[in-house]
Amino acid sequence: MVTSDQRRRQLAREKFERQQQRREEARRKARQRTLIIGAAVAVVAAAVIGAFASGAFDKDEKDTPAAAPSDSASPKAEEPKKKEPAMAVDKTAKYTFTLDTDQGKIAIAMDAAKTPHTVNSFKSLADDHFFDKTKCHRLTTGGIFVLQCGDPQGTGMGGPGYTIPDENLGGLGKAGADGTVTYPAGTVAMANTGQPGSGGSQFFLVYKDSKLPPTYTPFGTMDAAGLKAVNEVAEAGVDGGASDGAPKKAVTIAKATVVKD
Repeated sequence: MVTSDQRRRQLAREKFERQQQRREEARRKARQRTLIIGAAVAVVAAAVIGAFASGAFDKDEKDTPAAAPSDSASPKAEEPKKKEPAMAVDKTAKYTFTLDTDQGKIAIAMDAAKTPHTVNSFKSLADDHFFDKTKCHRLTTGGIFVLQCGDPQGTGMGGPGYTIPDENLGGLGKAGADGTVTYPAGTVAMANTGQPGSGGSQFFLVYKDSKLPPTYTPFGTMDAAGLKAVNEVAEAGVDGGASDGAPKKAVTIAKATVVKD
């Protein structure tokens, strides 16, 4: 026969065992949560490391030219602080944008009737000596074939502090099934961040036919001597042997001018 005292001790022991079981279950769940959180953190960390390794967080977006010709100055780095220059060019006229570089002279024919904002901006910048003593900071020799210039910082992050609208985007024809058009050798076009109306001062010189989305304002055409000079820079390759980066044969723009023809 179980006495009342024994019964109380039995109930107390069962209660204690239940408490211990609940505490152990709580500890087990806590350990499980910790493992899940740790695994998630590891996945995120691996993704971040992989993204850095692949260049996903590269501020120059290496634009975004093997991937695409990009001007990272805005809006990624900062919002434009100034308005584009007031229209001062003759919208019916043609202009010549000349780059006197240490690798030869590059003369670029521009038509203000097709790209008035771009021509007006480049004339304003050239008149202010914005491009003088700047380097063409990027060369691509695979996928697309361009030399990118127009950044006073030489990093892919510089610009004039304002943006201009896209123009003449249909000037090279309708995009094909792959979403691209051919930018013929000799074409000069605006770099941008990949967003509409984000061009600033950076531009690229196409030295070999290149397929790109029709989102880069084509505003000029190099003369034969200029195209030859850019091809010679491309033949020297990219510094370090890569297919995208600073040209091995450095290009410095001593002086840039824009004059009405």
